[in-house]
Amino acid sequence: MNLAYRDVRHNLFRFVLTCLGLSLLMAVVLAMIGIYNGLVADALNIVKAPQADLWVVEAGTQGPFAEASKIPGSTRDAVARLHGVADAGGITYQTVEASHAGDTLRLYVIGYQPGHLGGPQTIAEGRGITQTHFELVADRKTGLALGDRIRLGRDSFAVVGLVENTMNSGGDPAAFVTLADAQTLQSQLAPPAQRVQTARGAGLLESADTVAAVIARLEPAADPRDVAQTVRQWKHLGALTQDEQEGILIGSVVDRAKRQIGLFLGILLTVSAVVIALIIYTMTMEKLKQIATLKLIGAPDRTIIGLIVQQSLALGMVGWSFGLILILLFKDFFPRRVVLEPVNAAVLAGIIVVVCVAASGLGVRAALKVDPATAIGG
Repeated sequence: MNLAYRDVRHNLFRFVLTCLGLSLLMAVVLAMIGIYNGLVADALNIVKAPQADLWVVEAGTQGPFAEASKIPGSTRDAVARLHGVADAGGITYQTVEASHAGDTLRLYVIGYQPGHLGGPQTIAEGRGITQTHFELVADRKTGLALGDRIRLGRDSFAVVGLVENTMNSGGDPAAFVTLADAQTLQSQLAPPAQRVQTARGAGLLESADTVAAVIARLEPAADPRDVAQTVRQWKHLGALTQDEQEGILIGSVVDRAKRQIGLFLGILLTVSAVVIALIIYTMTMEKLKQIATLKLIGAPDRTIIGLIVQQSLALGMVGWSFGLILILLFKDFFPRRVVLEPVNAAVLAGIIVVVCVAASGLGVRAALKVDPATAIGG
């Protein structure tokens, strides 16, 4: 006869209600893990999307994601001629707000040279950009559909293709345009401001042909570090390998968010442990007379300990299961991408088991201290 099972059946409503409360707490924990994974995945997705081996940026900067970088567009031709470089392309990144269907969309606009690196790798629906101007490939999260038109700056762009899961570390969905359109968008001023700048003579010597970086794909036999060192000899340029760019992105751009989410997870797990401990302790105190009766009829301590520990584990694992189901059902409705890996759920389950066993200590201590004579004394 399993005493824990019998006791749960006797107080089924309270047990289910307690598990529901714990499941909501577990769902929040899993959501925070998934949001962090999504944050990292989105950040790395942008830098991995071009499938580049080398990033050529402005000297003294850490690339277009960690800080501003601006180099001449003609750098692409110079990089393409380097020994070991198979292909190279200029690329720009900028955040733009645009109005569409009465809503304001915040887009992460990526400008690239069609036929070279930097464009969308997989088109989920529609086609890629084939015209020189005014075509756009957007992420589904923008809410745009094929054939829609959206105004960026002074120009109207037609949506010709859709991609999936292409966002920056801030959660802004990406939109791909040609490099020429992106450069125009980057340097474009409102007509009154343009007239003022022209009258002042400002910008007459500035070239609009600038890019945030030149990305290069190397030949199989080429060493990215050697090619990067060659680029660094040009004093006005810096170079980062793909691994270095990813390391900077994780260590700089998303580091604070990682630490903040980690701290929040620690607090939630501590709260979970305290809640489980209090629930088990309360349930044990309510059963002290029954436990005393068990002791009086000769039940060993391990039976009583098993009763308390099994109930604690049942609470934790049922709460974990319901929480996992909840987050899997609702994760697509979050404003940010939630990426929950099986290993995350498994690790949390292991942590919950440890927490439940440790939290049952208070109840076990109270149960072992009870005097069997209490059962007779009423």
